Amino acid sequence: MTKKHRNGEIWEFEREMSGGAEGGGVGDVILGIDGGTTSTICVCVPFLPPQSLQFPDPIPLLARVEAGCSNHNSVGETAARETLEQVMAEALSKSCSNRSAVRAVCLSLSGVNHPTDQQRILNWLRDIFPSHVKLYVRNDALAALASGTMGRLRGCVLIAGTGTIAYGFTDDGREARAAGAGPILGDWGSGYGISAQALTAIIRAHDGRGPQTKLTNSILHTLGLSSADELIGWTYADPTWARIAALVPVVVSCAEAGDEVANNILQHSVKELALSVTAVVQRLRLCGSAY
Repeated sequence: MTKKHRNGEIWEFEREMSGGAEGGGVGDVILGIDGGTTSTICVCVPFLPPQSLQFPDPIPLLARVEAGCSNHNSVGETAARETLEQVMAEALSKSCSNRSAVRAVCLSLSGVNHPTDQQRILNWLRDIFPSHVKLYVRNDALAALASGTMGRLRGCVLIAGTGTIAYGFTDDGREARAAGAGPILGDWGSGYGISAQALTAIIRAHDGRGPQTKLTNSILHTLGLSSADELIGWTYADPTWARIAALVPVVVSCAEAGDEVANNILQHSVKELALSVTAVVQRLRLCGSAY
């Protein structure tokens, strides 16, 4: 995607559209955004009135746009908002629509961990869209669960990507979460957590504080570095979560090749993910009171 600035060229397409501010040629639409630490996806679909007797299957997809990270805890609030606004504008442009035709916007975002996070984003969206547009902002775990339960919010979902979170819901509206607090607070089991442990293992082996590991040669080769000393500069030059997490396939390859250090990292990560799910299930009694 081409970078554009808010209040500049990003919404310029609306002026160029035939019909101007009266909406595009596809009728009313809904925007759905799945915003993560690695990528952000926005889809534009037609608005289907609730009284519709039968929804088309599949629902027509008018546009799909993908960009980078929109987790404000990873890249900062300004960059996250810029990414979100980019994908929404481009999705509307590709579907030959504009903001006046939008009936609802639903954002499921990693990094939305508190009502204050929701409110900040809602206030920002209200400045962008007309007052008639319904706005929804939730953690991305909600969308992940709903996608696997046909919209029913009951059960527990585990997300293990660049970051990780376990989130659960009950029929009576209770909810609970575990992990998902970011790498500083111990997002173990995530892609970032796995890669960070691998980088630490390399430095420990280099210092003589830890065992030698295939991770050293494999990761240095992947990054085009010649020594473990150079790894320090590489890490802190750009410590964004997705950049670090991209090393996970190297860790997996080393574990498959029999490296004990890499294997221990993965085993520890699996245990942490299982602990997250268990914590949510127990708090919500999703397996019954005897669980």
